[in-house]
Amino acid sequence: MTEAASRQVVSRHTTLRLLAVLTVVLAPHVSHVPLWATALVVAVGLWRAGAAARGWQLPGLAVRGGLAAAATGGVYLSFGTLNGQTPGVTLLALMGALKLTEMRGHRDHMVMIMLAYFLLVTHFLFNQEVPMIAFLLLCAVLITAMLTEINHPQGPLPARQTLRSAGVMVAQAIPLMIVLFILFPRIPGPLWGLPSDSGANAVTGLSDSMSPGDITNLSQSDAVAFRARFDGPLPPPNQRYWRGPVLWDFDGRTWTRGEAANYLPPARLTDIGDPVDYEVILEVSRKPWLLALDVPTQAPANGVFSAGLSARARRPIYERKLYRSTAYTQYTLDAELSQFTRNVATRLPSNRNPDSITLARQWRDSAGSDTAFIDRVLQYFRAQPFVYTLQPPALGRHTVDDFLFNTRRGFCGHYSSAFVTLMRAAGLPARVVTGYQGGESNGDYFTVRQSDAHAWAEVWLNGRGWVRVDPTAAVSPERVELGLGAALPAGEPVPGLARRTGAMLENLQLRWELVNAAWNRWVLAYGPEMQREILSRFGLGDWRSMIFALVAAVTVLLGVVGVWALWQTRPARNNDQALRLWNQVSNKLRKHGLERAADEGPRDYTDRVVAQRPDLTEPMQRILRAYLQARYFGTAQDLAPLRDAVADLKT
Repeated sequence: MTEAASRQVVSRHTTLRLLAVLTVVLAPHVSHVPLWATALVVAVGLWRAGAAARGWQLPGLAVRGGLAAAATGGVYLSFGTLNGQTPGVTLLALMGALKLTEMRGHRDHMVMIMLAYFLLVTHFLFNQEVPMIAFLLLCAVLITAMLTEINHPQGPLPARQTLRSAGVMVAQAIPLMIVLFILFPRIPGPLWGLPSDSGANAVTGLSDSMSPGDITNLSQSDAVAFRARFDGPLPPPNQRYWRGPVLWDFDGRTWTRGEAANYLPPARLTDIGDPVDYEVILEVSRKPWLLALDVPTQAPANGVFSAGLSARARRPIYERKLYRSTAYTQYTLDAELSQFTRNVATRLPSNRNPDSITLARQWRDSAGSDTAFIDRVLQYFRAQPFVYTLQPPALGRHTVDDFLFNTRRGFCGHYSSAFVTLMRAAGLPARVVTGYQGGESNGDYFTVRQSDAHAWAEVWLNGRGWVRVDPTAAVSPERVELGLGAALPAGEPVPGLARRTGAMLENLQLRWELVNAAWNRWVLAYGPEMQREILSRFGLGDWRSMIFALVAAVTVLLGVVGVWALWQTRPARNNDQALRLWNQVSNKLRKHGLERAADEGPRDYTDRVVAQRPDLTEPMQRILRAYLQARYFGTAQDLAPLRDAVADLKT
């Protein structure tokens, strides 16, 4: 770009329209960046609009440098780093806004337009749903319209014309985008995420620890945890347990996997009944757990089993993940238990919850059998005034004692923790299993939300192995059969879709959920495994063939676009029959040196021909009268006299 072009004056209206487009592009980031950063961006934008409208002088280098340093320092103080998803986007938005303070000529406006394209891409770091894609396509049209306007040599075009032109260009790019999406080799890992980002605001999944209130916090969210699609019939509600982390170690308040879990022997599963085949589309959780219907027979692809038959990926989940699995809802798990596992599964902290331990031992001595003891504990939950609630009171140092004998109000984590403590106090191996229970059927898909987060217990019984016991069901069976909304007391806040009232708005949300499920499966979950699976059906299962197909498809597509562009620039065909006949006259006379000039009208041309060739006076006058009549005053029937006059012309 020449120096003159870089200093080319840009109209005030173009600058204001560019500011409006930047406002639209940046608007969704308001929910991601700190409030002070939003306020600074808005203030700079309003000031620049005033400067464009009133001709204010732009600030000098010292002021601009000071603002840039302050913005950088503010981001660092807010996040403790300049790296990562949210800090990086915040810094980019601030620097884009500060660029407005030196935006003068054509080059500066071009830089801002290119920056707007880059800012557009950053939205994918936070949201990749269908509405956001539609919004970003609209923004791409707006930015491209500004690019067209600012580069038009004769000055700004009407907004309608630039928008139409930009829309056509974006529409023309969509086929190429689809080809690149399908054929370009996918790489493992998140395309639109930064694993090191600690500032992202996504809803995280199940942790590998559980304290009172942890699962309660998850259950207050309507966010989707994962979607499943079954090859056969949907399992009944009491078998819809989705296995996550298994917790072995208890310090009196918090359950964790514990260090000993790394040395436990692998689980041994004996199948009973028919297998259940299904696929899962797991949402981003930033945790490694691969949720599986209880119990899975093998870990999903690129996953492993940890102690307790929990499936986990080799790294945290930073992108939607599609995997298939097989499970059995009737089984025998670890028919025999090693002494080391028994020791780990009966360990309790000393000097914690003495009343619960004493009560458990009394009940076990009088029960006569393990199953009778379990029934005695569950009967206690049923008979006493326990309440299932999302708003439990705080617990003291002896959390289980306080819950069992004082507050008696809690969520699934409270009940499972107390139940396993009682089992271990009586000498029965037991553990806490966290995951999800329930979900909602929606057409072909089964949706499980964070509000379906759950914790239950597993007790090892001689001859039966690990047996699932859900003490929450003893207090509130509605939680298992009907879901969270039906189990909570009246008046408690419940996540919107957990209510399942059947209202029209809820039904519309469920229909929209089907759209999201299809989008997630075929677009967002389109990773290396799915790409290889789909393309291998067409003989394109390896990288070499994929790249060859990509080059061929892009070449063909660009060739079609090139041919279409050339066709659009072809000379317009003359469909004016009168004018074509008049041109025939000029062609006949060209060989005699009487060619018609491009700017020469019919009368002037006739006068010049007659002056040079008097012998053509009568035929040329006849042709002129017939031409003017047919071209300007007549109809298609008036072409006959002109056609006859041209045919009679003898040069």
